[in-house]
Amino acid sequence: MIRRALLRRRKRGMGLFKRKLTREVRIGDRIIGGDYPVAVQSMIVEDTADVDGCVNAIIRLYAAGCEIVRVTTPNLRDAHHLGEIRKKLRGKGYAHIPLVADIHHNGHKIAVEVSRYVDKIRINPGLFVFKRRDANQDYTAAEIESERQKIHEQLRPVLDACKANGTAIRIGVNHGSLSERMLFIHGDTPQGMVASALEFLDICEAEGFMELVVSLKASRVPVMVEANRLISKRFAERINAYPLHLGVTEAGDGIYARIKSTAGLATLLAEGLGDTIRVSLAEDPIAEIPVCYDILQALGLRKTKVEFIACPSCGRTKFNLTEVVPKVRQATEHLVGLDIAIMGCIVNGPGEMAGADYGYVGKGVGRVSIYRGKEEVIPNVPEGDGVETLINLIKEDGRWVEPEPSIQDA
Repeated sequence: MIRRALLRRRKRGMGLFKRKLTREVRIGDRIIGGDYPVAVQSMIVEDTADVDGCVNAIIRLYAAGCEIVRVTTPNLRDAHHLGEIRKKLRGKGYAHIPLVADIHHNGHKIAVEVSRYVDKIRINPGLFVFKRRDANQDYTAAEIESERQKIHEQLRPVLDACKANGTAIRIGVNHGSLSERMLFIHGDTPQGMVASALEFLDICEAEGFMELVVSLKASRVPVMVEANRLISKRFAERINAYPLHLGVTEAGDGIYARIKSTAGLATLLAEGLGDTIRVSLAEDPIAEIPVCYDILQALGLRKTKVEFIACPSCGRTKFNLTEVVPKVRQATEHLVGLDIAIMGCIVNGPGEMAGADYGYVGKGVGRVSIYRGKEEVIPNVPEGDGVETLINLIKEDGRWVEPEPSIQDA
């Protein structure tokens, strides 16, 4: 399976960042892993008991580009609510949206029930068998083994239910909720996160269940990056390499949260790690989606918008670059798939347009040239006619499409 995926990848001519091959895992109508595109996901914030509110939130997220939607499921009552949510989505024509149930404390009974209604369940190893004890009390070898056996006993019916219902599982380790046993053995470390995930993977494999996704999340980027690197190395020593779900949890809001998430996600994606991502923002979940796609596009892993290339303004620029860039963007941003460069002068022109499809390049005071690739097609165009001339060239090449009318125009 991995060899076939590698051959398909080479044929498609994917970007320079070669992803490490992982098992293909189906989440509803979406497949992650292998050579399938890195999937974008998020989580609604509505109370699961608010069935109509959840249905509307799921549809909104999906319409915004979210490809897998997660819903919290803290108790058995909410597991049944997810059944109602799935039914209402089906009635509205959205049964195909991949749904994930998020389960935490002592969740084996919830997981068994909700596996009937969703495409994947997320379980947290640190909370799956949750029992508080004195933090100063040491674990004996017998206690460590006893707790592991209890996990196996409670996980077995979950795996049986997921096999019967075609439901995948995400082993979702959080740095902030490692079990007391793992903290005792490994400390508060990336190694402890990896050990927690591998313990659950070993149990799943022993029961013949391999429809698995793994996540190792932390609020600190270095911890998250190191944990994912470590588990990738361990996968290389094992028979199965499972898809990785990447995320910097509790990143916050605003610009810094986006930078923090990008630092973690892009670092690992550039190393070939990651099959699905979430940017966790303390904002409306819809705000997470464009950040995910921008990260993937910047790395050449997916292309969902026009790639605009523009040099910084300097003394050589003979037109107002800060005014022209938004004009070109506004006129052409609907032409998904194109790369368009706006360069201030001939020095930073054809040679630094990064192989753009079209270029708008300063030629002199009040004059620009329009390029197709690295070929100067229309020289010495008056600056005031530059955007229109660029559009006409794109139309002549048959690559223009009319923008869809906005809601205000409809």
